[in-house]
Amino acid sequence: METVNIMSIISIAFLGSFGHCIGMCGGIVLAYTTIKIDPKSSKVSQSTAHLLYSLGRVFTYSVLGAIFGALGGVVTFNNTANGMMLIIAGVAMILAGLSLMGKIKFLTLVEHSFSSSSIYKNAFKKVLSSQSNFSFFVLGMLNGLLPCGFVYFFAITAASTADPFYGALVMAIFGLSTIPAMFSLGFLASLSSATNFRNIMMSLSSFAVILYGLYTVYDGYDYIVRADKTLTECHTQ
Repeated sequence: METVNIMSIISIAFLGSFGHCIGMCGGIVLAYTTIKIDPKSSKVSQSTAHLLYSLGRVFTYSVLGAIFGALGGVVTFNNTANGMMLIIAGVAMILAGLSLMGKIKFLTLVEHSFSSSSIYKNAFKKVLSSQSNFSFFVLGMLNGLLPCGFVYFFAITAASTADPFYGALVMAIFGLSTIPAMFSLGFLASLSSATNFRNIMMSLSSFAVILYGLYTVYDGYDYIVRADKTLTECHTQ
């Protein structure tokens, strides 16, 4: 994990959370804030609820990252395949950035929600009706399972690490970086209607996603070139 990659993940996730994530998951945050949290309760109690919800999401993302990292390790047999996986991840991020800009409908195509399924709806309703602190954590875990373009693309990045630990780390960093926006939304419901602010953050995240995608494509290409060079040197010795 290079520093530039970590900083890129943090920047993209943080910026994107104020645009894409609030649009995708803001309704759930507003729902549990209205139904499960007593407005007369202390700020500490409310903060704990919002934090547990976010940590639940991060937990799910980390597990998914470990799974994708492990899968990447299984399907990746050589350095060339590693490079190809990075290129695929980069192209996916570029398409995501263009979609956030409204140029294409890529995210719309990949974000098919299964939240209408009876199993998910029943689990969601049961957790939403519970008043225990742990229910906020579980609700966050369920939210983490919802199809999301950002989750998909960071999952691809996790797979490109070809390692369960680093895959989980990628997704954990992604999830932690989205907490400020989602945490703030729980206290500032009006943020969801701040159209100009969301548009600005969406534009910034779009450019950040595309730049990161271009860097990832180049990194994958460089990986393949270095792999071929190493192979050539081995043959000439």
